[in-house]
Amino acid sequence: MTKLVTIIVPVHNEKDNVSVMAKAIKRIFSGLSYRYNLLFVDDGSSDLTLHEIKKLAVQDENIRYISFSRNFGHQAAIKAGLDKAEGDCVITMDGDLQHPPHLIPLLLEKWEEGYDVVYTVRREDKNLPFFKRATSNLFYRVQNWVSDVKIEKGTADFRLMNRNVTNTLRNLQEFEPFFRGLVKWAGFKQLAVEYDSDQRKSGVTKYTSKRMIRFALQGITSFSIRPLYAAAYIGFIFAALSTLYIPYAIYSYYFGYTISGWTSVIVTIVFFGGLQLMILGIIGIYLGKLFMQNKHRPVYIVKESNIHEPSAIHIDEF
Repeated sequence: MTKLVTIIVPVHNEKDNVSVMAKAIKRIFSGLSYRYNLLFVDDGSSDLTLHEIKKLAVQDENIRYISFSRNFGHQAAIKAGLDKAEGDCVITMDGDLQHPPHLIPLLLEKWEEGYDVVYTVRREDKNLPFFKRATSNLFYRVQNWVSDVKIEKGTADFRLMNRNVTNTLRNLQEFEPFFRGLVKWAGFKQLAVEYDSDQRKSGVTKYTSKRMIRFALQGITSFSIRPLYAAAYIGFIFAALSTLYIPYAIYSYYFGYTISGWTSVIVTIVFFGGLQLMILGIIGIYLGKLFMQNKHRPVYIVKESNIHEPSAIHIDEF
């Protein structure tokens, strides 16, 4: 039987790009010996994105869609797509066509060679602003320093995963999934493919500086509690440094270079300030673990879909 490939495309206010994406995917698969379905995940768009997707779904039976009740974020949209994907393998890619569809045959070729995951790594674009390139490089350095999960610089959410990997990711109890790290963490046989990013076809990027910072912090804290340990270490250091005030305080006291009450107040503040930070850091380690383990909110809420199921609300079971 011909293998089925599910293409998951999260979109947010991309009304001018969805039809271009659908045509590009259809053109690619017309020359391949695979069945496919194209699953758009509308992440709470405020424009006519959903309307355009519905029009496409009427014209093409290969097109599926899921529409969220509000904007839950790009990673939640990928999670929704994985939860509903039916293919023997799944390909995730962005809806602005910066992930080149012409790379899909290569991903499928490597999958047929036996790789469970074929992920893409974007070559550095010298035309991007220096600040964007510098902050991106900084993110990967920090991520790889604080975490045991190593992610190559330029790794994108454009990847192919087979059914085993997809099922594994479905079952993870992550409230704020970070798939660039989760896919690496899951293991399996993986291969990286380099690519040059295409230009956005229409519209503007949805990743503002604020969103990028939040995304970076989400990635860093998803795979490590070292920042909490750093808080504890800083507390130890300040508590130790406070002892250096003791010889200075004694010297000032005996040689008359002190203000009445200054010595005891400064030493006490510095010492106990460092001690409190140390204790808060240690408590934070345990609270961080409990916090991530015991949240029970849904990752996303589906408002409507042409994938018929009994329930329209997805809630991870703990």
